[in-house]
Amino acid sequence: METGLFKAPVFIQFVMGILGGIGADIDNLVFMKKTADKLFGDDYRWSILAAGNAQIPMATTASQMGGNVRVGLEDSLFISRGQLAESNAQQVAKIRRIVEELGSDVATPDEAREILDLKGGDRVSF
Repeated sequence: METGLFKAPVFIQFVMGILGGIGADIDNLVFMKKTADKLFGDDYRWSILAAGNAQIPMATTASQMGGNVRVGLEDSLFISRGQLAESNAQQVAKIRRIVEELGSDVATPDEAREILDLKGGDRVSF
């Protein structure tokens, strides 16, 4: 940001639980969040994705820490222990229910596009 290559707020995706990467546990998440706070202050938005059986627990934790979440079959094939997920939508519905039951709001697609300063489907060529 200091050199003008990108502007605030930046978006940081914490990727956890991937082979060769940082483990998907709360201590590591707290460390990564504290590091981002030191580097960017309030000039960033963040989200988490966690692989395998850590997907829903880490997304839940991140949501309560003020982060955004990403879930999907790319990161875990399961909806619960030993039960394959039917779709990405099933995983999204599960984390949405959890986040809302814990008292947090879930952005609509349009709100998410605004938060992330994205163009939206009506302004792309595909």
